[in-house]
Amino acid sequence: MRRNHISHKKHVFRSVLACLISLFIFVNEAYSQAEVEPWGNITGVRKNGQLFNFESSIKVISGNWKNFVSTGKERQRPHYKRNGDEQEITTSIDSLFFKETIKDVGSGKIKVTLNLNAHADATFDGVFFCITMPGDDYTPGRLRLLGVNDALKNYSGIGKNYDDTAKGFELNSPARGFKIEFDEPAVIRYRTDTSYRKNDLQLYVGFKLNGVHEGDTLQRTYTIKTSGDIDNAPVNLDLNTSQPGREFDGLGGNFRLQNARTDPQVIDYCLQNLRVAYSRVEMPWRFWQPNKDIDPTASADSGKLPPAVKKAMQMAHRLDSMGIPIILSAWFPPNWAVKGNVNFRPVNGVWGNPLNKDNMDAIYKSIADYILYLKNKYGTEVKFFSFNESDLGINIRLTPQDHDDFIKGCGAYFATHGLKTKMLLGDNSDATTYKFIYPAMDDPGAKPYIGAISFHSWRGWDTDILHKWADAATRLNVPLLVGEGSIDAAAWNYPDIFQEQTYALKEINLYTRLLAICQPLSILQWQLTADYSPLIGGGIFGNNEPLHPGQRFWNLKQLSITPKGLFAMPISCDRPNISVAALGDNTKSVYAVHLVNNGTGRKVTLTGLPLDVKQLQIYTTTTALNMKESGPVKVKAGIAKFKLPATSYITLISQK
Repeated sequence: MRRNHISHKKHVFRSVLACLISLFIFVNEAYSQAEVEPWGNITGVRKNGQLFNFESSIKVISGNWKNFVSTGKERQRPHYKRNGDEQEITTSIDSLFFKETIKDVGSGKIKVTLNLNAHADATFDGVFFCITMPGDDYTPGRLRLLGVNDALKNYSGIGKNYDDTAKGFELNSPARGFKIEFDEPAVIRYRTDTSYRKNDLQLYVGFKLNGVHEGDTLQRTYTIKTSGDIDNAPVNLDLNTSQPGREFDGLGGNFRLQNARTDPQVIDYCLQNLRVAYSRVEMPWRFWQPNKDIDPTASADSGKLPPAVKKAMQMAHRLDSMGIPIILSAWFPPNWAVKGNVNFRPVNGVWGNPLNKDNMDAIYKSIADYILYLKNKYGTEVKFFSFNESDLGINIRLTPQDHDDFIKGCGAYFATHGLKTKMLLGDNSDATTYKFIYPAMDDPGAKPYIGAISFHSWRGWDTDILHKWADAATRLNVPLLVGEGSIDAAAWNYPDIFQEQTYALKEINLYTRLLAICQPLSILQWQLTADYSPLIGGGIFGNNEPLHPGQRFWNLKQLSITPKGLFAMPISCDRPNISVAALGDNTKSVYAVHLVNNGTGRKVTLTGLPLDVKQLQIYTTTTALNMKESGPVKVKAGIAKFKLPATSYITLISQK
């Protein structure tokens, strides 16, 4: 009796706990939240996980509507923070200082409070709070202006404009609804944008017209409500195991040391809790050999190894001792190696310095000496060498032909001096600058020295652009690396964004697309240090909470459990707003599928699995679940069925 009573109590407790967890997850999915970029542009409102998308911006218009300056990525220096259910951005356009607060107030509903403080006199046509909506979602539809006579207006979509003064604006289509109310009447301009093959609808809401005087202040409030159909249609995935592509070794990381106080704790945590497949470290070149005529090896042997060099070499040795391949990259050169004084910041908009071609032999020797010292004194091999982002000049600037020449010259020097180190082709600042690698790709003299191709994922996420890099790796038959992985190179200016679901979901969404499209050998996170830290607290960015993982870290950890040495495999998906990548090894019958759901929860059917795969282990990361392990999911006749939670990252790994 006692045992049965205890067993019954345990059963009840577990049932209640399960209900509470389910309720928590349901509430989390149903909760509406504004998606806000850290520069202040609202990109939509989520409801039940689905994003009802639009994009807001602040525009300053002058010159009789010929000149536009808008808030946007890398256009200003904004500051971002969250206060409970409010997100706050402060930014400026010239002498106009703005504070924008976005508050979640209900189902699909947000309140935007916009403040202006003029720090100088300024003349302009107007400052406008602007909303851009996808025309395909709202055409055909009906427009209704609030607080005016003859409020109901029909429109046929593209080409129909409207100007008025109103207290609000409502736009409805069979599938979508958008409503914005102003705290007082405002001038509005409703336009369609067909430029660059667009089909967008634009609403300009007058915030301040005809200039300001220094000291002027103004506040306006806008209430936005979105509605529409929720896409919870079942998802069908079809895996094709007959066409394996390039190998994926796993998640990598950058370990450039920049914060002596806070770096060690993050590095330790990441190396203890992630399977790191590849690494990239810095060669502090300007400290290694500041004087061309002084032998850096002899200086180091005499006990004069600079502290920054010693720490960088120790970092490389630590990684190498764990069996993690090393990419060595140089940022800042010594003065003798470049033309002019080293530019640490752009000069007249131009970054970096070109190499001094009169000193090329000394340049090759200096780099080779560093790699040889690492090998001889630390027992550490360097697999690849690069100049960081030399297409842009961070901080050595090369032309595409210079890049080709350097690969041949330095690569040959390495080879004749017994080094196995190969050159990275590219290591570009972004995916968009793919033409930078073409001269070396077309040069048979460079090919023997190219060990891999690399680009950084800060910009250029269009499928067509990403295919350029995949095609380059296929053509040269070398691995492709994403040398720096993440989504916003300026995010260190507003680090609170790292804790937002918006950032975490966008980042892992990109990585999943990179796996599927580019088939990289590794994606190297920028960084697994305190810089852009995937961890929260520990004194980093002024946050003194105990160091702990956030959603971004759990995403990375989930990616890192991908079994080593799987090959990219085609997989199709019949629904939008889902990113999917598949990997497998037919000889071992091991498979992994990564899914990012950018919408509401739905059921999934996966077909195409080999018949000897009997079950799948499933892992889930959301704002509420930290790589939660569940399953196993049974596989029958190559078919698996499972549920995909809203706004989630799911990984499935096969089990025989």
